[in-house]
Amino acid sequence: MKKKSAVAALIGLTVLTALPACENDNINPYDYAGSTEETQNQGSREVVTTLLAEYPIGSLVWSHDTTLNESVEIPAGTSLYIEPGVTVTCASGAKVPVEIVVLGNLYCLGTAAKPVTFTSDKKEPAAWGGIICGYNSSEVVLSHVDIAYAGATPTESSVSFQNKLFKTEIDGGVPAFHFCNPSGKFVIANSFFHDNYNDQTYFTGGNGVISGNVFADSGNAADGGEAINVKSGCRLDIAYNLIYNACTNAFKLSNAGTSEVMPSTEIRVFNNTMVDCGWRRSKNKKGGSIWLEKGIFPKFVNNLVYDCRYGMKQPKADGADTDKSIVTPNYYFASTAAGVEQMSAAADLIMFYDSDPRSKTPGDRNPAFVRFAQNPKMDINCQVDDPAQGAPLPFSKDWDFHLQPGSPAIGGGAGSIDRLFPNGLAFFGMKKVNFIDSTNDQNYYFTAPSLSAFYGACGSR
Repeated sequence: MKKKSAVAALIGLTVLTALPACENDNINPYDYAGSTEETQNQGSREVVTTLLAEYPIGSLVWSHDTTLNESVEIPAGTSLYIEPGVTVTCASGAKVPVEIVVLGNLYCLGTAAKPVTFTSDKKEPAAWGGIICGYNSSEVVLSHVDIAYAGATPTESSVSFQNKLFKTEIDGGVPAFHFCNPSGKFVIANSFFHDNYNDQTYFTGGNGVISGNVFADSGNAADGGEAINVKSGCRLDIAYNLIYNACTNAFKLSNAGTSEVMPSTEIRVFNNTMVDCGWRRSKNKKGGSIWLEKGIFPKFVNNLVYDCRYGMKQPKADGADTDKSIVTPNYYFASTAAGVEQMSAAADLIMFYDSDPRSKTPGDRNPAFVRFAQNPKMDINCQVDDPAQGAPLPFSKDWDFHLQPGSPAIGGGAGSIDRLFPNGLAFFGMKKVNFIDSTNDQNYYFTAPSLSAFYGACGSR
């Protein structure tokens, strides 16, 4: 029996690992009828049955590892369900990069033990496009999902471009995940985005919960890259995420596009940890950790910023709506003199508040992570993706971003914040799934946990 529950924070730090992939095209569930003992529809199109669950009529179900040699388009009105443990390998090297374009609905039913994995055969950034959702996509669930090596530049023959999604001209890569329906719903929960060549996520509309995730090694030195990039038309609860090495910003928040059709964005951002972000943009001063622009009015508290190039910033003009915003307290730590200076009240474009705990000298107020190896050559103003020249080290699954006992970041944060979805977002496409084995039953409500008084995503053990 499904029960409403909060999304548990992922960051222990035990990061999801991919299962071995094997080539097995898995596009049409009815192809399995009578051909395998594991997946069959029992001679009827009234229900699609696997060992795990029964799915509603008309569903697409991927229950085996799958290699995509070309893009996949999920038609409007159709739901694709991907079962736990499935690895989707996107072939690289094609003239038209592989994309997964969701005009209907997508449900990735991963678990902590068996995540759903999207990867490439090349295992290098920009090897495939990304998951690009359509204007009428109603529901997308990314629960316990590993998404890596996306961000390729589309062509005019790409499915996303043909559907006029995300790009109207070819001028760079696509994000690993894009959602754009202001009436739709999505959740990203307990997932691992890493080594994607452009933005990890980009939202131009939608109601969403983003909680318990790791976003690591975002973007590239040529074009930059945000971990979470938000425009108008969104209502989002974003909490308990770790963002490491976003080469432009951890958060870029904007109300760009606001109109009668695209309403103003409302957003709650709390208890997130940002580490080593912003090294790429030192020439034009755009980037660091948090960038607020074009009338955005977030509630943004109890977040921890660690050795990022800047703290919270906005443009000199057309910046955040500070009268409607709550953007303090947040915790700012710098281990270097340059970091202290660039988070100070004198820094250009900085949003400085006396209520924010911050380093006054290099190393002051160290939040004391349980286990983290900073690059000894770290240069927050470097412009090349090379650790030998000061760029962040590659993300390590062995790091632990919990706070040690006695950490000054354990308490003192804001005491309350109203979530946009305190009772959770319901995903009715998941409710329709009848899990045969009750031990595999999955909730169809997703809720960001409530605010914690500590700073950052993890607290103490």
